[in-house]
This record gives sequence, C-alpha cells and structure tokens, in this order.
Amino acid sequence: MPDYDFSSTRLFVDASLSEGAEVTLEDNAANYVRNVLRMSAGDGLLLFNGRDGEWGARVAEVAKKRVLLACESRLREQTPAPSLRLMFAPLKHARLDYMVQKAVEMGVSRLSPTITRRTQVARVNLERMRANAVEAAEQCGVLTIPEIDEPASLDQGLDGLHEDAALVFCDEAADPAEGAAALAPLKGRSLSLLIGPEGGFDPLERAALLRRPGIVRLGLGPRILRADTAAVAALALVQVAAGDWR
Repeated sequence: MPDYDFSSTRLFVDASLSEGAEVTLEDNAANYVRNVLRMSAGDGLLLFNGRDGEWGARVAEVAKKRVLLACESRLREQTPAPSLRLMFAPLKHARLDYMVQKAVEMGVSRLSPTITRRTQVARVNLERMRANAVEAAEQCGVLTIPEIDEPASLDQGLDGLHEDAALVFCDEAADPAEGAAALAPLKGRSLSLLIGPEGGFDPLERAALLRRPGIVRLGLGPRILRADTAAVAALALVQVAAGDWR
C-alpha cells in the first residue's frame, strides 16, 4: 500500500459517506473522539464504512453529547475484499482477540467460529470479535470489516460451504511442501481455511475431512503451533500461494 497516510486518525462509521455528507457520532464514539483523541473543530481524519471507500473528513462540531463530522472528498475507492473465510475453533479472550486482529490484517473476509469435539471454549462474544475487527481495520488501512458468523458445529460449517469454495485443512500430518504446491491452483477461487483446536481434531473428524473431495491438506512445519499462531502462519501461506500477495 504505497504512499498511504498512516499518520491520520481513521474511524469506521456505519453512516453512508459522500461529498458533503455529515456524520453524527454519539455515545462511545463521540466520547472517543472528544476525550480520548482530544480532537476539536477543524481537525482532519479519515472515515470508512465498508461500502463507500475511504473519505477525508473534518470535525465540524464538538458538543457535550455528540460530535459532527463533515465528509470532504473520497481518497480511495471501495475495493472488493478477498473471498477468504477463516473457520476456527474458538479460543480464550486474549488469544481470540489476537487472532481476529491478525486475520483482518491478513485479508480475511469472513470469520466463522467452529465448534469441534475438542474445542475448549464454547461461548463466543461476537460483539468483542467485531470490536477487535474494527480496531484492526482502522489501524491497518483495511476498507472492509469481515462478516462474523454465529458459532456453529464443524458439521454445520462444512455443510454450509459453497460447492465452488476450496477448503484448506490445516493437518499436522501433511507434508508442508505438498500443501504449498496444492495451493497454487486455487488462485482466484473462494477459499475457506480450517484451523483446529488445541490438541488437534478428533480422529473421526479428521477422517471425515480427508474423505471430502477436493480438500487441500496444509502442513505447517515440524513444530507444534498454538492455534492463534497456526492461523497467522496458515493465512500467510494461503495468501502467498493463492491469494492477493501473489
């Protein structure tokens, strides 16, 4: 992303953005701009909403209960997000926060908490996931906030995959060299990447995955990786071999 302005404050908003549009921030968003960022009338910032691209804007008014922003000009057109879905066994708070943030930075367009037989965390705070996704997008120049699914079982997640989507399965028994070679022909296709829980997949789950037609097994080397580290490593391999890093 050459010549990008990383020094300006960047905010995600739900409102539509266009030349001359006014965006009103209230409650937590207004407090953040007024008391955390300590912005005042006339200060410039960047706005995006996942639909209308990125806009240069200025603070028009700072009041006790609201902040008014004025859009000036579009700086970047909205670009389509890669069709890259991350299916993962939920983790405890801090590690899940990390994984969500890194997944957004790596270009994931859909986050799917997937409950396996060995999943240790069954409850997922979707609002916290979205907050982490928004924060990562704001900080890293990402234009689109990923879709976040309700938790579903592994069987439900697999049944819901589009028939044209390729499924990449992180398998500790796979040869890393073979997995990387198998990823290259997937360039341009919708991709789903499946990361298992701590302790790996149950043998019955693994056997069922290996029976699926067209599945791509991806090995992550000789070391045992924690699930959040495995997600980042696997996403890097997928993006280099078949994604938008290529």
